[in-house]
Amino acid sequence: MTYERRNAKYEPDGWRPFAERRAALIRPLPFPNRLRDYPDAIRNTQYARRNTIYEARTTKDKHGGNTMNAMTMDRRAFVKATLASLAMGSPVLAEQKQEPGGLPKRPLGKTGQMVAIVCLGGWDIGNVKDKDEAVSIMHEAVDEGMTFFDNCWDYHDGGSEEIMGRALSSNGRRDKVFLMTKVCARDYKGALKHLDDSLRRLRTDRVDLWQFHGTQWDDDAELIFDPGNGALKAALEAKKAGKVRFIGFTGHKNPRFHKAMLDRPFAWDTVQMPVNVLDAHYESFQKQILPICAQRKIGAIGMKALAAQDGRIVRDLGISADFARRFSLSLPISSLVCGIQSRANLRQDLAIARDFKPLTEAEVIEVLGKARPAALDGRMEAYKVGNYGCDWHHKQA
Repeated sequence: MTYERRNAKYEPDGWRPFAERRAALIRPLPFPNRLRDYPDAIRNTQYARRNTIYEARTTKDKHGGNTMNAMTMDRRAFVKATLASLAMGSPVLAEQKQEPGGLPKRPLGKTGQMVAIVCLGGWDIGNVKDKDEAVSIMHEAVDEGMTFFDNCWDYHDGGSEEIMGRALSSNGRRDKVFLMTKVCARDYKGALKHLDDSLRRLRTDRVDLWQFHGTQWDDDAELIFDPGNGALKAALEAKKAGKVRFIGFTGHKNPRFHKAMLDRPFAWDTVQMPVNVLDAHYESFQKQILPICAQRKIGAIGMKALAAQDGRIVRDLGISADFARRFSLSLPISSLVCGIQSRANLRQDLAIARDFKPLTEAEVIEVLGKARPAALDGRMEAYKVGNYGCDWHHKQA
């Protein structure tokens, strides 16, 4: 039996098959790219959405006069909600501490750990062609106070973990770093194997934070929490054995997958998500997930401040990397994962962290207005409308 893969963009030549037992859980999402290329059900959904917007624009009030249209009202509500998110960041910012000679640090939720407000991203450092240079960049990062390192089991087929392990294996640098990596397997045995692989590559006997990578499938939460064969069982055993200190999850597809994980009866230490000026307008994590994290004191980790490796916010919107990162850091997050592929990238992000000042309300309103036209349909956030993230487990089915 085959069925339509929920996350893939539609292609006329067919869909990829997966396991029959997940068929009932998978359903298509209406991604608004070129409507003529979509199946009728998706295309009609988009037309219905457009009609709703048109009707909102022509609404009359009860006295027969033209109201301020619903779109304007929605925009006001949107700005209010975003400013509320920034206000929620105030307690986090108030607890930010400046490290002497280093970088500002914030509490990582209720873990008791303080982490640098900028984190070195594992995918990008693994993409540096000159591996000796990659090691030197990481050494400089640690020496300058960027001591939160990100990685994942599948980044560059393990190459990112290997080069990071090499960098951290000398002069006691491993003990200076809060080390995070991620697991792609959703099952118990697969997760244990991924952890053993990661520990070997990273040349360490423990990771400080282990996260379930890229939750973006309707059955992710069910599989991870399976009491007999789920990856969470492996994580809890690893924590008890001292191989893992804290447990979290990540994703950048849609907030509903994060909600599915947060609805489970588990005290998450961290949650990682995209937070940027585009996210505020489309399937917004900062509006739907950050408030939950703040309420439960879960350490929120931001990513994609520039809208992924190609830096679309800088390139297409003309918003500087400095300003874009300041926007993300003004939200209630503990740290922001930054893509660093050169010394220039590193030094820019170090300077942004050292000189960080939260955006003012006027700056927020201005930048959100600038980003809004390009952000409304999600296309600039390709990780939300395309097939990005942890695909490993489902490829095994």
